[in-house]
Amino acid sequence: MEERGNKVVQIEQPRVSDDEDEIVCLDASFFMNDNYQLTEFTFGSQHIQLFCLHSASTDFDLTGQLVWPGAMLLNDYLSKNLDIFRGCNVIELGSGVGITGILCRKFCNKVVLTDHNEEVLKIINKNIELHSCPQDISPTSHGLVAEKLEWGNTDQVHEILQKHPGGFDFVLGADIYILIIFQQANIPLLFDSVRQLLQVKEGGKCKFILAYVSRAKMMDSMIISEASKFGMQMKEVPGTKCIVGNLEGVIYEITLK
Repeated sequence: MEERGNKVVQIEQPRVSDDEDEIVCLDASFFMNDNYQLTEFTFGSQHIQLFCLHSASTDFDLTGQLVWPGAMLLNDYLSKNLDIFRGCNVIELGSGVGITGILCRKFCNKVVLTDHNEEVLKIINKNIELHSCPQDISPTSHGLVAEKLEWGNTDQVHEILQKHPGGFDFVLGADIYILIIFQQANIPLLFDSVRQLLQVKEGGKCKFILAYVSRAKMMDSMIISEASKFGMQMKEVPGTKCIVGNLEGVIYEITLK
């Protein structure tokens, strides 16, 4: 008997000594791998160390424990365009281990990292602490903070904006549609949250920078059509199309129409 919602599995196995069945209960830790390794990454002249997994947990909802190709693409773009983002306030959706936010803290004024999964938020905070100076009382002293955000949750968006009433100059996202491939209903929820964040600054001053790695043609067209439904336009940033691993990636700039 399996109950995945509560991460409890009961597996019936025959005993060696007799014919009766033995019920083995597995708790949530069976599905999780938290053996994080300190790993170094280089983007241009920027060097980053952080904790991450090198292989995924068995639960697809824990994809944020890895560094995905889209994050490598986004960070490469950021490292080549520091002047565009220098001194800005940014928020990232689906931050995973926080590799993009850790890079942004080097040149941005304020960085808010978000994820909906509690286990992923733990590793984000661990990496924030790793990059805090010894004399810091809290990891927020560098303008780098983690917040819980489930796409489509208006209350959580409002809570974030109450803490950061000026809004953000950029919304960042990389490979944030990995989970969407499993749950396509998340696409409108994603763009609903993005629209709320973009609307805070008038005159289209806030932009959504999306690092997109193509994995399915159906998903390619779906992302574009959903953005349009929510009153957004996607523009491919010239010169950013490239091969990431063996997949095609590109940077999109998304704004309100």
